[in-house]
Amino acid sequence: MKVRKAVIPAAGLGTRMLPATKTVPKEMLPLVDKPVIQYIIEEAVAAGIEDILVVTNRAKSAMDDYFDYYPELEERLERAGKERELEKVRRAADLANIFYVRQKETKGLGHAIWRAKRFVGDEPFAVLLGDDIMRARTPVIGQLIAAAEKYDASCVGVQQVSTDAIAKYSSVQISPLEERVFAVSDMVEKPRPEQIFSHYAILGRYVLTPEIFDILENVKPGYGGEIQLTDGLRELCRRSRMVAVDFEGRRYDTGNLCGFLEATIDFALDHPATGAWLKGFLKEKAETLRQER
Repeated sequence: MKVRKAVIPAAGLGTRMLPATKTVPKEMLPLVDKPVIQYIIEEAVAAGIEDILVVTNRAKSAMDDYFDYYPELEERLERAGKERELEKVRRAADLANIFYVRQKETKGLGHAIWRAKRFVGDEPFAVLLGDDIMRARTPVIGQLIAAAEKYDASCVGVQQVSTDAIAKYSSVQISPLEERVFAVSDMVEKPRPEQIFSHYAILGRYVLTPEIFDILENVKPGYGGEIQLTDGLRELCRRSRMVAVDFEGRRYDTGNLCGFLEATIDFALDHPATGAWLKGFLKEKAETLRQER
């Protein structure tokens, strides 16, 4: 098994971030000095992915424009001697071979993945959700690819969450294989307390075999009346081997305001242009808040 392709579902309406996302795709919101989706594409590239398909909708052409060349801007930057800015602009366009397909109807995450069938062909592929940013020494999707290739299996990325939080995700039934790697036998989407298999939740990263496409094509609408990826994964783990990786790293859900702000602060603290200033600002703000108590 060799994983060379990745799919990024990015067709959601971004309702949790309104009104900002009324005209700007949530994946294009700036996180310090780059849009959210660039961090996700950089993770895929760092893990050895060569070709990336972004599943969009008709309101998200800004993503296509961003990862394209902009000759007029590049020429002006070059004439002005702004080499650093020119390098950043060109780097976005040269990150990977990026392709696009539209999800013409809002039918859920499973349907968005199914739209990648022609792009993927008969190869295993990675899936990186378009609003989940990971911060890790080893790319999170790379951790999953290593396990998928070792066990010749599909793979889901998981971490432990609280009882309250698991109701928002998919709970997996697992048994240990090695440190941080588990065999998956079942899962449930947004479980009620009595349905919880474990507190390991699937969090935004997958490596799947092409068998998933036939399953998604025939799966019935699930939670919310949509084609749920979890329902397809549940059937996939019954038909063939699936493992879960308790990945090392921090996940940020940038599709909601608090997660977006957490990511912005953490990444800004590490950024050479903003880190020192932000640390000073936060110390000053903390002292002001302390005195106001």
